[in-house]
Amino acid sequence: QVQVIESGGGLVQAGGSLRLSCAASGRTFSSYAMAWFRQAPGKEREFAAGITRSGRSTYYPDSVKGRFTISRDNAKNTVYLQMNSLKPEDTAVYYCAAVQGDYLSYAPSTSSECDYWGQGTQVTVSS
Repeated sequence: QVQVIESGGGLVQAGGSLRLSCAASGRTFSSYAMAWFRQAPGKEREFAAGITRSGRSTYYPDSVKGRFTISRDNAKNTVYLQMNSLKPEDTAVYYCAAVQGDYLSYAPSTSSECDYWGQGTQVTVSS
């Protein structure tokens, strides 16, 4: 099992940047593929970024590609989401999620794939 705790959310102006962190417990962090999801008020939770166990491969939806970067430090049991050129439509609660990855090239991209979730951190982008 793994527990994850997000941090780093806040209020930022459009065009600004934020870096979210997700700290995970456990000694087997490197066996988990990780992802960030987000949920805006009145909307369904959506995929924001995914990363494989090793960190060698990353995946993004078109809505954030080129602006968001997911990375991980397995020595620190932490995954990050660097968000640049933020837009008001990026306003949401951001969740970190984990799933045990059977394949080196695997990363989750849907909520149903993930077994472990954090409580979320609020990101608000003002116009």
